[in-house]
Amino acid sequence: MDIRILTLAALAFATLASPSLAETFVKGIVQKVDAKTQKLTIAHEDLVDLDMPAMTMVFAAGEPTMVENLKEGDQIEFVAARVNGRLTVTRIK
Repeated sequence: MDIRILTLAALAFATLASPSLAETFVKGIVQKVDAKTQKLTIAHEDLVDLDMPAMTMVFAAGEPTMVENLKEGDQIEFVAARVNGRLTVTRIK
């Protein structure tokens, strides 16, 4: 029983001690919205979290409502991440 308590305490401490993943919002301009494929083409600033320079690239939309609410020319701030190996917009504000 003592070993289980120590193990649980160690796991709890490790969880608290691990750094949280920061979400860095990046400015971008929507170049294209493809509702059929759920993809967004965005000209963006450096993606610091992904170690990528500024460029124009295609992202998967993390949520279907993202493509419904955006149009070409919209200036956005967004978070991008690798989700299942795909570059994905996970948040927009």
